[in-house]
Amino acid sequence: MSRTTRIERYRNIGIMAHIDAGKTTLTERVLFFTGRIHSTGEVHTGSTEMDWMEQEKKRGITITSAATTAFWQPRHGREAGVPHRINILDTPGHVDFTIEVERSLRVLDGAVAVFDASQGVEPQSETVWRQADRYGVPRIAFINKMDKVGADFALSVQSMVDRLGVRPVAVQWPVGDGADFQGLVDLVRMRLVRFQGEDGRFDDDAPVPPELLEAVMPYRMRLIEVCADVDPGVLEKFVDGRVEDITVEDLERALRAGTLARTLVPVLCGSAFKKKGVQMLLDAVVNYLPSPADVAVVEGFAPVTGERVSRPVSDSGPPSALAFKLMSDKAVGGIVFLRVYSGTLRAGTVLLNPVTGRKERVGRLMFMHANRREEVAEVHAGDLCAALGLKGVRTGDTLCDPDAPVVLEALNVMEPVVQLAVEARSPAELPKLEEGLQRLAAEDPSLRLGVDPESGQVLLSGMGELHLEVVVDRLRTEFGVEARVGQPKVAYRDTLRGAVRQEYRHVRQSGGPGQYARVVLDVGPAPRGAGLVFVDATKGGTIPRELVPAIEKGVAGAMARGVREGVPLVDVEVRLVDGDTHVKDSTPQAFAVAGSLALQEAARRVGIQGLEPVMEVEVVTPEEFLGDVLGDLASRRGRVLGMEAKGTARCVSARVPMARLFGYVTALRGRTQGRAQASMRLGTYEPVPEPASASSAEARA
Repeated sequence: MSRTTRIERYRNIGIMAHIDAGKTTLTERVLFFTGRIHSTGEVHTGSTEMDWMEQEKKRGITITSAATTAFWQPRHGREAGVPHRINILDTPGHVDFTIEVERSLRVLDGAVAVFDASQGVEPQSETVWRQADRYGVPRIAFINKMDKVGADFALSVQSMVDRLGVRPVAVQWPVGDGADFQGLVDLVRMRLVRFQGEDGRFDDDAPVPPELLEAVMPYRMRLIEVCADVDPGVLEKFVDGRVEDITVEDLERALRAGTLARTLVPVLCGSAFKKKGVQMLLDAVVNYLPSPADVAVVEGFAPVTGERVSRPVSDSGPPSALAFKLMSDKAVGGIVFLRVYSGTLRAGTVLLNPVTGRKERVGRLMFMHANRREEVAEVHAGDLCAALGLKGVRTGDTLCDPDAPVVLEALNVMEPVVQLAVEARSPAELPKLEEGLQRLAAEDPSLRLGVDPESGQVLLSGMGELHLEVVVDRLRTEFGVEARVGQPKVAYRDTLRGAVRQEYRHVRQSGGPGQYARVVLDVGPAPRGAGLVFVDATKGGTIPRELVPAIEKGVAGAMARGVREGVPLVDVEVRLVDGDTHVKDSTPQAFAVAGSLALQEAARRVGIQGLEPVMEVEVVTPEEFLGDVLGDLASRRGRVLGMEAKGTARCVSARVPMARLFGYVTALRGRTQGRAQASMRLGTYEPVPEPASASSAEARA
């Protein structure tokens, strides 16, 4: 089966934002206007296409990223009238499920960032924006809920400058806001778009009336100035004073170039709930966001040599794909979501997993629409698809041609910050509990399993209370396990208090071949968030190069185990400065042991500093409750970073230890008669204050 849509007409996009900004509602309207569905569901009734999990319907939030495909013919622009395939990933907005955003952005070519017009950029908006920055994803912005009380398009755009440090450029300007939101001005075409009711109908061929023209001309000139910075043709006409000669095609070409280069962000507006502005957003997706072909080659590295390897983004040549998501299905077993970067995959194709060295045979290939499947015979470069039969694949693994191996960039997985103990209610349920936890952990890289060394209980570690609550709920609904759970506890870390030079000699003789290794390490703290920084500073070949990775592996293992049982050691710099070998008894295993024990001895000598996760909290509260909110934050060891006015309310930014935030949202609602709201995201790990260290140790015990 040959490709039915040219790769240049693909758009692989994600919809991302803070919780309650309207991502899923927008996706629902996109599916409606593209003809994928014939009636729209609503988040508050649990009837949307993309929120298909029972937990999503019950809570009214997105928990897992869901994939779908739609086709759109833009009405305007260089691609007007040409059908385009839009592959969409709808992502969660809650901080506890940020791994779903991470894995989606890793495989997407572009994204639509959605902002609440009355709030602008919110904390989780910043988080997902930084995630997109990490993977170099071009974005356009949609200021949603323009019909909401307090909507302010100009302030929302300015918040992108202030909080994201980007260069937004309005390509539309709203006519009215709140209950008076009735249309918009298309600043590229300089036409008035007037909405007709709430069924999506509009008229966009009217000229801008004189009473609006004067108000929007400064924003039209701002658009032209920004385009002149990225397009020589626009710049020439602008400098020559021939602004009237700048065409729609000139501006759209410049906007696309600037978006792809990530030097500007086109900003649109509307109301997804009222079906206003969605069709124009779809036009912008096609006209401004990249196709897979806009990245000529995808780069990875050779699994053995580590050399850079390139693959052309085309249907010919060796296939390569990245497994970005796993999903369990009772009917068909494990489903692996793939982004195909090069070549063509067919059912029955044998692929190599260079991470494990194992070969995998593709059983069946499918396109997904939420949790529904459409089986296909083959998929091509640029496709987002799902495959069956890949039993040994984990999230972030590469699948490639066995004769042309390549390892693609994997995912950045955040460390969990909350843990709780889980146990089966009876011995008969223990096998089901273990199976359920293993399958859920395979699906979710941010969910970790461990064992409490004292009680023997299974420890679940995740990104927050809600994350772990959903996992326990899924154990009940999907695996029939009514597990007993303990109280959530903070996942602490340790780091070193100082630096030291540590020598360690490992000698073992047991009658046969012996073990000998001597290492000298300079060990000290590394910058926060650096993890392990390992440097080989030996000279003259005192330790053979092939033994150095074993030392690093031993050091990494000691950090994972930690000095205190169950508390990992993080942010450590280790410099290998000297050592010694034996002609017969020096093995990689011996040097791994020496590296591990040297680090542990160094940590005992300099002492360890406990670290705790600190959350960045933002509270929006009516003025009358401001004193109570500030006092409560202070009682939780919170540090207020700033306050600003948001309409008639105050927005308080603070940093608060996670250990003091359990149940905070519920307490805040009670303290403010339900009128204040809070959002939070992980900031960083910070030293535990000495008086709190003892209580922290008690909490862990």
